[in-house]
Amino acid sequence: MKVQIEKSDIAGKVTAPPSKSYTIRGLMCAALARGESQIVHPLYADDTEAAVRVLGDIGVGVKRKKDLWRVSGGDFKNPDTDLYCGDSAATLRFMTAVCALAPGRCRLTAGPSLAKRPVGYLVAALRKMGVECSAENGLPPVVVNGGKLRGGETELPGDVSSQFVSALLLVSPLAENGMHIRLTTPLKSRPYVAMTLECMAQFGVNVEASAELDDFHVSRQAYQPARYDVEGDWSSASYFLALGAVSKRIEITNLNPQSLQSDRIMLEFLRQMGAGVEVSPETIRVRGGKLRAVRADLSDCIDLLPTMAVLAAVAEGTSVLTGISRARLKESDRVAAVRQGLEKMGVKVAEAKDRLLITGSSPKGAVIDSHNDHRIAMAFGVLGTLAGNTVINGAECVDKTFPEFWAILKSIEGRLKING
Repeated sequence: MKVQIEKSDIAGKVTAPPSKSYTIRGLMCAALARGESQIVHPLYADDTEAAVRVLGDIGVGVKRKKDLWRVSGGDFKNPDTDLYCGDSAATLRFMTAVCALAPGRCRLTAGPSLAKRPVGYLVAALRKMGVECSAENGLPPVVVNGGKLRGGETELPGDVSSQFVSALLLVSPLAENGMHIRLTTPLKSRPYVAMTLECMAQFGVNVEASAELDDFHVSRQAYQPARYDVEGDWSSASYFLALGAVSKRIEITNLNPQSLQSDRIMLEFLRQMGAGVEVSPETIRVRGGKLRAVRADLSDCIDLLPTMAVLAAVAEGTSVLTGISRARLKESDRVAAVRQGLEKMGVKVAEAKDRLLITGSSPKGAVIDSHNDHRIAMAFGVLGTLAGNTVINGAECVDKTFPEFWAILKSIEGRLKING
């Protein structure tokens, strides 16, 4: 699918979609709790559909209405098919650990993008605790012979993916001997692990964690069924927050100003760049202004890289975005994809392993390859409303986390045409 975007006079009000990260965490905790839990205001998107599908394959019942999912968990079965995780990294990694509790053999497979993303460190950590599992060359597919999780001590690096840590934490209360997890390198994307701990607590599980979130002790205990409310997604909202900074004004509802989500820092970045930001419990308002360059460390909010890059492309001066090396292991090599897209639009970019230098200018329209990466497509959709004459190829990739993105952009005066 192609989306053609012309210069647009953006203004209006947007409701942030539910959080993908919290929806999947809520599903996993509900699946591990014996009895029925309720997931309220869940996200409907490709990634959450993948989580529902594979949980169903191991015996977890999910009855869905529009704003309420009833999840019957705690009784796993041996699947009679491969567990296809699509391109949802959270689903694959969390389910790799969960399958250690399911009887028999589970084979987790992945879509073309996810098949290139690492899982080896998680497999190695599980093997140290007696789980028979494997992943050739540290990549999907993953084979887990489950039914028994001994637990005990294990370790893994904290700077590859926080999802490895979250996966172990999710199953840790059900290990026979509890679990002690030690990180061998400093944790990146720390807020995502804090989100996992927060979700587990709502299902009655207590974790003893160090202040640095690099050492965790979890005793054997049971998840309790719960009613779990999913808050709005700051990652998806970031594109409309950015639009507010380059237009008259945008109002966004369904965001928790006190959220643990790391991408909430977007508000601080916008303030530093000179945008007007007003925060109330119900609404976030962003007003446009003359943006200035920023130095931003994205180590804990790596999903903001494309959004911050397109803002830097129109800011006065040269912005420096650091802590970005892990973005090379996402749905695309996002560092390269951002640079290529900006250069096509006439923006000066210098790329290094762990940083981008972007000199603001007046971007011109171009044909942008989304690289089948939802965040690349949405970020350049934002820039297209300023540059005009912009085409996003592979624009349907937004279905991964935000299927309504293009329709919502159109509803706030975005001038765009959808083909295919």
